[in-house]
Amino acid sequence: MVCGVIIKSVPVFVTGAGLLVLTVVVLLVLERRREAGKGTSVTRTALALIEDLRATGGETADVPVRFDLTVAPDDRAAYRVTVNQPINLVDIPTYRPRGVTVVEYRPDEPWEVEIVTRPSPEWLRRAETAKVDSAPEFTREKDRRKKAGSSCFIGLVGLLLGAVVVILLLRGELFDGSEPRPGSPSSSSSSSSTSTFSSSTTVSGPSASMLDIGRMRDTAESLTERVGTSSVAELSIEEHRMAVSGETGGPKNGARAIDLRTLPYELFPGLVREARNTLGVRDPEAWRIDVEPASGGRDLTVRVSVTGNAGEAGKDAKVFLEADAQGRITKRHPKN
Repeated sequence: MVCGVIIKSVPVFVTGAGLLVLTVVVLLVLERRREAGKGTSVTRTALALIEDLRATGGETADVPVRFDLTVAPDDRAAYRVTVNQPINLVDIPTYRPRGVTVVEYRPDEPWEVEIVTRPSPEWLRRAETAKVDSAPEFTREKDRRKKAGSSCFIGLVGLLLGAVVVILLLRGELFDGSEPRPGSPSSSSSSSSTSTFSSSTTVSGPSASMLDIGRMRDTAESLTERVGTSSVAELSIEEHRMAVSGETGGPKNGARAIDLRTLPYELFPGLVREARNTLGVRDPEAWRIDVEPASGGRDLTVRVSVTGNAGEAGKDAKVFLEADAQGRITKRHPKN
């Protein structure tokens, strides 16, 4: 059922619910049959040899006593059994080790034995004159009903195994395509060909941002591992996204590349704040960093653009500043 809810599959949910109901019904039927059989079973009378007895309490008139008995039925071999039964304090001296007493037992549940405290005269005479030999220890009968609880345990284990099988069969639907956790990097797109590549990573969450301390460098290292090189042709950074693109094996035709390992990412948040606060944008809405590789006589350039209400330039105007590889501002647009 849980799997059905997770993958939003009605057939899986209905099947799981049906199996659960079927298991419960079967266990209830078995328990009812066992109880019904117990109610209709008959008891028989037999003699028993008291191997040992021990009082397990003594605060009331009826003292709990544990008897170790050898029961000697007329229609089957003698067997050993342990019986716990309260005996009136006055009758305690009547029971002694190696003494013979009268008991009642169930043929279908021979461990169900009860000492008859007031036997009939006939059985009383038999107990006084009979001799009962001790049965060996291996004949001891134990309460098999305790194993009934194991059937519930087996049923539970069966359900768990069934759930494991369903999860293994549906692991693709259960675990593929999971959404990224808030605040953790997650891949948003990646494509490659024999000559070019592009890849991007996003961070999600109400407070996650590329401006967080160390976030840009960690993301750049992740992208470097993903594309297999630190040399790229283009790099762009936004509030929740970093993207790179380039050519396999590095730029061709003498073009320069951007080395993701050498950029001063720790200075970029300061450049963004500078652009938002000093370029005349009253209500900055978004920012973007574009890193352009050196070309010709021009050094590597870091361009920080801000979008928002820029006064005379109007709403949604884009202003920017440029900085060099050391984070020094070299240009502002518009000029102050």
